[in-house]
Amino acid sequence: MVKVIPKQTVSMYTRDRIRLDADVYYPGAEGTFPVLLMRQPYGRSIASTVVYAHPIWYASHGYIVVIQDVRGRGTSEGEFKLFENEISDGVETVHWAANLPRSNGKVGMYGFSYQGMTQLYAALDRPEPLKAICPAMLAPDLYKDWAYENGAFCLFANLGWAIQLAAETARLKGDETAFLELSRAAKNVPLSDRIPARPEILQKYAHYDAYYQDWLDCSDAYWQKLSIDVSSIDIPMLYIGGWFDTYMRGTLRSYFSSQQAHLIVGAWAHLPWGRKVGAVDYGADAASFCDRAQVRWFDHWLKDQELILPPVQLFEMGSNQWRFYSEFPKADQTILHLNSTGLASMDEQDGGLRSHRFENAFENHQIDVIVHDPWRPVPALGGHLAYPCGSFERSHIDARSDVLTYTTAPLEADLHLVGEMIVELCASSDSPSFDLCAVLSEVKPSGSVMNFSQGYLSSNNSELQAYRIPLQPICICIPKGSAIRLSVSGACFPAYPVNAGTGAKPGEASAIDFQLITIMIHTEGSKVLLNMNSIENFASL
Repeated sequence: MVKVIPKQTVSMYTRDRIRLDADVYYPGAEGTFPVLLMRQPYGRSIASTVVYAHPIWYASHGYIVVIQDVRGRGTSEGEFKLFENEISDGVETVHWAANLPRSNGKVGMYGFSYQGMTQLYAALDRPEPLKAICPAMLAPDLYKDWAYENGAFCLFANLGWAIQLAAETARLKGDETAFLELSRAAKNVPLSDRIPARPEILQKYAHYDAYYQDWLDCSDAYWQKLSIDVSSIDIPMLYIGGWFDTYMRGTLRSYFSSQQAHLIVGAWAHLPWGRKVGAVDYGADAASFCDRAQVRWFDHWLKDQELILPPVQLFEMGSNQWRFYSEFPKADQTILHLNSTGLASMDEQDGGLRSHRFENAFENHQIDVIVHDPWRPVPALGGHLAYPCGSFERSHIDARSDVLTYTTAPLEADLHLVGEMIVELCASSDSPSFDLCAVLSEVKPSGSVMNFSQGYLSSNNSELQAYRIPLQPICICIPKGSAIRLSVSGACFPAYPVNAGTGAKPGEASAIDFQLITIMIHTEGSKVLLNMNSIENFASL
């Protein structure tokens, strides 16, 4: 490690003469160095230190570190439009950074969330100096994996972020009244306006809103313009994700689509990346080692050093240890069938998950009923979209009469699960629209119930049909003696909007029109598909 020269603030100008400002950290040693670039919208001084080491640490490892305010944020000029300028600005910035004093012409990029997306946008045009990137916790398909989940708007995450960005825009414009109103809204997210998903404060300050109205209105052309085809990017990538991160689906799909990729997934939420998520402490080994991993990644691609990172590193919750693979593990699928006497909403001992179908037709053709009441929607607790994210004790939610529960017998051996689980529900409703929330939990011998994966779906078809609900990707060991439970409900509020039951989109649904919704779950044909990871697949690298 070397000493670091105090940061310098420098500027570049884009082709349309917009000034973009950056802080640059130089190693205090002779010679030339590769550049690590981060482009972000939150004010460059923070430099994503909510999850990463300070740029000084990276510079001390022999890198010129550049933290740039994207267009219209921090002190950079121009108008901020969510993601819209990041391809052209990103490419120009890569070339500019490659030509900084004492640069050796090689550039790498790092950062998570928006900062992860700026890497992919810059890499789309494959600027020659850009040799490797480390995108973390991102979703290149903005519609499927960021704004919506199986047709359901991700209300709490989208709304909270929109208010934050709007407040920051008001601050940059010097509008104190708007800034204070939006800041108060950020601390007490408005969820009870006339149109709950379209709060009045964001309509009042729509001129400071960078994206929210567009996301609610859901234009196909809009999504096509901003989403990224990762398969077209031929550059080494180290993806970083978290099992409870909001964008884990997008991160994993990006990894599978990439031509040259490594993967690290910890037991983390979007932030911070620590050993404890939700109510569970996963141990000292669960803490992030991503700063060291990124330096090793860049040392290889920018300094020609040997790469000592395993290609795939997954933290297995439950056993609380890292598993190493040459590629993402291929799992064996097993099917668990739902069965009940029709009282799965009233008695947690009634609904079962079995590895075989029942021969008795009566046992196979039961209907469990959910009556969703918009006055008291089933609340969100943990998972990947509530705040805080993670695993929590949820037996009090499972005890509600508008939640169906189906539970296996206690396991006779440890069960290792990896990847994306699927819940298939044969459902119908008396309303033009309804939602389905599916949660998988571990039921411990003590009786406590800890969620570990969930998925959500919104339907505009009341007729009986089979619904396929992909769950949040996971890697977990359920120990011998515990059981697995599927919980099914018609809401998960405020992670997702309350379905009005009228077929109206969230941005058009008035609270006064919200309806009671009756949902019928037909046990015949309903099942859970588990991906079981064989212990033989584990390796120590």
